[in-house]
Amino acid sequence: MGHPRTRNRTVGWLKTLAMAMAAGLCLQSLAVAADDNETNPVGPVRLVVPNRLNNNSAGSDANAPAPLTPSEREKVIQQQQQMLLQQQMLLQPIPGQPLTREQLAARAAQQTEFERYVQRAVGDDVEIRRFGAELMTPVVPQPYEVLQPSARQSQASMGEISSQVPSDYVVTVGDEVIVNIWGAVEADLRLIVDRSGRITIPRVGPVLVAGVRYADLNSAIEQRVSQVFRNYRLNASLGKLRSIRIYVTGFTQKPGAYTVSSLSTIVNAMIQAGGPSASGSFRNLELRRGGKLVGTFDLYDLLLRGDRSGDRLLQADDVVHIGPIGPQVALIGSVNRQAIFELKPGETLNDLMLMGGGLSAAADRGRVAVEPMDKRNDGRVMEAKLPQQGNLALQGGDIVRALNLIDTVLPQYRQNKRVRVDGEVQRPGEYILPPNSTLSDVIKAAGGLTPAAFIYGSELNRESVRVAQQAQYERALRDLEGEFARVQVMPKASVTADDPTVQSNRGQASSRLIDRLRAVKLTGRVVMQIAPTATSLPDLAVEDGDRLTIPPRPTTVGVWGSVYNTGSYAFAPGASVDDMLRMAGGPTRGADASSAFVLRANGVVVSSRQYTSGWFTSSTGLSSVSAQPGDTIFVPEDLTKVTLRQDAKEWTQILYQFGLGAAALKSLK
Repeated sequence: MGHPRTRNRTVGWLKTLAMAMAAGLCLQSLAVAADDNETNPVGPVRLVVPNRLNNNSAGSDANAPAPLTPSEREKVIQQQQQMLLQQQMLLQPIPGQPLTREQLAARAAQQTEFERYVQRAVGDDVEIRRFGAELMTPVVPQPYEVLQPSARQSQASMGEISSQVPSDYVVTVGDEVIVNIWGAVEADLRLIVDRSGRITIPRVGPVLVAGVRYADLNSAIEQRVSQVFRNYRLNASLGKLRSIRIYVTGFTQKPGAYTVSSLSTIVNAMIQAGGPSASGSFRNLELRRGGKLVGTFDLYDLLLRGDRSGDRLLQADDVVHIGPIGPQVALIGSVNRQAIFELKPGETLNDLMLMGGGLSAAADRGRVAVEPMDKRNDGRVMEAKLPQQGNLALQGGDIVRALNLIDTVLPQYRQNKRVRVDGEVQRPGEYILPPNSTLSDVIKAAGGLTPAAFIYGSELNRESVRVAQQAQYERALRDLEGEFARVQVMPKASVTADDPTVQSNRGQASSRLIDRLRAVKLTGRVVMQIAPTATSLPDLAVEDGDRLTIPPRPTTVGVWGSVYNTGSYAFAPGASVDDMLRMAGGPTRGADASSAFVLRANGVVVSSRQYTSGWFTSSTGLSSVSAQPGDTIFVPEDLTKVTLRQDAKEWTQILYQFGLGAAALKSLK
């Protein structure tokens, strides 16, 4: 008799089958009539798959949580992403900034002993990783909690859906076949291949599809349907593919059994298991089927050459075995890809260079340095010539360093000189000159001088001199700043009631002076010993990057500083420096005439201290010094009225000892 529920279910199936058979006979008669008359007066026949689901299934989701609204879902996503970002920002390096202690510790925790050893050889600027590790880096997934309940269920049960099925894919049990029919009959069917390898089409019956190639699936189904219907079109494709169980063993992050799509390959299985472990190989992946080795795959073929010919499709119960890692060699320096590479037996230095993408544009292409692991304590480094020693065999633990040519500086006598010429020459511009060229050669390359050229005022600026001047200038400013600070904390014995105010004003003035002095940019001028009537430059060797300026002949003399009327005055032949000062009204009452100086057009400084012996005098002592066109005369303030210590430092000498121009001096007025 059986259980009443079982008996009722059986009766229900029989009723459904009887109704389907009756509907089938009716549809068949209509289809035959349509075929005989070549018309279909009742329209296309609709094929419907019977609903075999339990009637109570519709209410099974009654207790399921309500789906999130779009705004709620977006809010949850933002909150979870914000939490992930906050956790990652602490360990994420910032470009252009040194790594923090926490970032260095996090990097070291993920590196092997050999990676840490190579990292110390490279430094902290570039992270050294094992080649291929980027492929195993997991991306941040979409938060699982924000998926709708139906989406979570489908994600857990459907498995992988392939958007592109290869034509040689073989249909098998568990695959979903999508059949679309239109014309005299219409059908949109999603059918699962049963255990017998068939799909069942209403009114047509079972169709054997297991073992059929995907390219032949359409014709195989159409051949069976054409036995029943006429005047239709058919298209068959694959939907959700079956899932298979495979095993990943060996030196992997997460060995075990995995359920994957039937389109999965060796690489898919390896990534599913987290990739090779620190001691696992990227170049020795084995595929075992039925206890036999059926194929091997070298992941470097895919990473370096894009070759997936060895990446075979998996079948149920296949085993992907990851072998132990082989010898590791580090490639660092001026190469296109710095990393640690795994070598196979027989691979040489040339093979390693190809793995690293070759030498960079800044590399020395004639040699590389090889640091053997077994000789690291002796500090011995071997040099390999390229390409003569390209077949050099490497050992595990070696570090190959590609040398840099940009950081090396050739001797001056071997360098061509790039020099720029401006001013009164026939062809101003940049010129490339031989290594032993002089200033005279520069003038010749520029086509010679113009009639207005003023050789005495020629200015040669050199970068190496500027760097040295800047270092000395900064040192002098630090000394001056320290002296000002000592003066402020050591006041004179005679104090007055307004000493605090005086001290404050004095400190502010000192700070302003230091700030203005720091703003001065040095030019790196080379002071040349040139006579006022010279017609040619001295035979001074030029350096790469020199800049030579030939000014026109000036007709004025500049007078600046503590005088009654600063400005430029017409040069009077035969006039002395004092004569030019008198044209500006002479030194003021607060001037320090004994410290006046003249900056010549050729960069030489003539100081009144060279012609006077006393500290306290109202004369500049420059009455016997002839003025020259292009001179700059400067009279400083009398600093003794503030403090004798400040005058003792003679801060004005800091400026003219480096040959600053009149514009910089005027800015200190």
